[in-house]
Amino acid sequence: MSITGNILRVNLSTKTTALERPGENFYRQYFGGRGLIIHYLLKELALGIDPLGPENKLIFAGGPLTGAPLPGTGRSSVGAKSPLTGAYGDSEAGGFWGAELNKAGFDAVIIEGKSDSPVYLWIKNGQAEIRDAGHIWGKKTAAAQDMIKEELGDNKIRIAQIGIAGENLVRYANIAHDLTHFAGRTGMGAVMGSKNLKAVAVRGTQKTALADPETVKELAQWMGQNVNKVSHLHDLGTACFVTMLNELGALPTRNFTSGTFDGAQQISGETIRDTIYVKSESCYSCPVRCKRVVKVLEPYNVDPVYGGPEYESIASLGSLLGIDNLAAVAKGNELCNSYGLDTISTGVSIAFAMECYEKGILTGEDTGGIELKFGNAEAMLEMIEQIAHRRDFGKILSEGVKRASEIIGRNSAEFAMHIKGQEIPMHEPRLKQGLGVGYMVSPTGADHCHNIHDTYFNVTADMIKPLGLLNPIPLQNIGEEKMRLLAYFGNWIHLGNCTLCCMFVPWSYRQVVQMVEAVTGWTTSLWELLKVGERAATLCRVFNIREGFTKNDDMIKSRWFEHSFAEGPLKGVKFSKEELEQARANYYRIMGWDEDGVPTQGKLMDLGIGWAEKYIGWRRG
Repeated sequence: MSITGNILRVNLSTKTTALERPGENFYRQYFGGRGLIIHYLLKELALGIDPLGPENKLIFAGGPLTGAPLPGTGRSSVGAKSPLTGAYGDSEAGGFWGAELNKAGFDAVIIEGKSDSPVYLWIKNGQAEIRDAGHIWGKKTAAAQDMIKEELGDNKIRIAQIGIAGENLVRYANIAHDLTHFAGRTGMGAVMGSKNLKAVAVRGTQKTALADPETVKELAQWMGQNVNKVSHLHDLGTACFVTMLNELGALPTRNFTSGTFDGAQQISGETIRDTIYVKSESCYSCPVRCKRVVKVLEPYNVDPVYGGPEYESIASLGSLLGIDNLAAVAKGNELCNSYGLDTISTGVSIAFAMECYEKGILTGEDTGGIELKFGNAEAMLEMIEQIAHRRDFGKILSEGVKRASEIIGRNSAEFAMHIKGQEIPMHEPRLKQGLGVGYMVSPTGADHCHNIHDTYFNVTADMIKPLGLLNPIPLQNIGEEKMRLLAYFGNWIHLGNCTLCCMFVPWSYRQVVQMVEAVTGWTTSLWELLKVGERAATLCRVFNIREGFTKNDDMIKSRWFEHSFAEGPLKGVKFSKEELEQARANYYRIMGWDEDGVPTQGKLMDLGIGWAEKYIGWRRG
């Protein structure tokens, strides 16, 4: 099976390593990724620790399919207590690093403590070494990668690293995997920087064991032959969503005050293809090839080594800021990638500042003379520099919009678009209303990747009939059926965060069951796999409750239930607070949580995690 059975522990304080072998039943219950990470964090982190202190643990983890020669299985996850939200935090990256870790002989790496000087971790074929990184600290990601590969004498090494933003503890710093794949959300790069860990370099030559190689081969061939039928990302990548969502009136624009952007065509996937596109790239063993590489010479020099902007980056650095200059958006994306910044939180933080500036809450005196007006591309590029280096006004924005609004005051919190402290992704809840509730109840703060996207379920129910949901569900609906969809399909997506199988490779439920059986040799079922996802989601909920989060934190910003768009296809559409509260209550009931959102003892026992009761028993009085 692709599971190696080996988990590496690295203590940076003592410069020691150790090996753990949890056993097959552990993997079958927690799988990998989110399930594995939350198991260790909940059991081993003390209540209330500082996310940027040495007590936090940073965990890199693959899943049971990682490294198998199947499309979508190259992903890996990294998790810790989030410095952005104070809640459970994790993020995933595609590419090749996860598969390389598996071939190096490890399922996960648990990093503890803090080095007294910059270091990087070198893992090769079952061995691990902590090496000095003083000469690499302060380098942009491309330069750092070149230096590590040259020092180790192997150009095939895969590297997960932080940039200058992570070194400077920007709360939404990311972790770059081979320069163009990012564990972007929840600030895992800041946790890595707090430990003085610059990079984790991996090289593996061991063959991934497969229980049923012939079935694995047949599944891989099927996806290779049918990818153009089942995936719409092959031609334009995720940038295809710019035009699509703008036509639906749901392209986040000017800090979510509008859903249509007059300049959408200038920054669309079609325009990228016709102007600055260089080539498409893929992840491990994947025929979708959704990654885009771009090159620009004028008026900005955009280096193709950093890939190109995907949808979230295009919208967050483009329409959300009122910017229709494609070269500037590409440059902003390159800067974020070279410094190690999450493009979503970066764009939302700048959009927050721009709205505050245009409403007179901020002035040139606050911003150092920078005119933070919507549409000002030069201001966007300058703020990225300031945020990454935590200097001038960028130091405030580097804290994320929740903390920034608390620092600025003057009613600026109204314009800080976040949930639980994490900035809102580029998907409009007034169109995708179930996704809006999903933002509310997400364990990591607003997130679009362990969520539902209502637009897939409003025309046909074919995709969800195996879950017992038999009819299409309208977009503008957050009733009982939509909450069943959010719970059931949400658990399926949480499973994906445990198997680390990419959502852009549209395997069917039956195929995923087949893949798990063919790779691991287990006899499993859709029922068992859904329980894996539900177990991970529930343990994340327990972690957050233990840290003091309540149902009051499960609420969307008032902008979405007090305001509607003045124009466009979504004109007049908005939530009511009462409707959102009812939807939240229904979701809790369906998930087996009490009226305060606390998982019941019965639900914990149902999932085989009765041990977690001790972390939340105090909530029951």
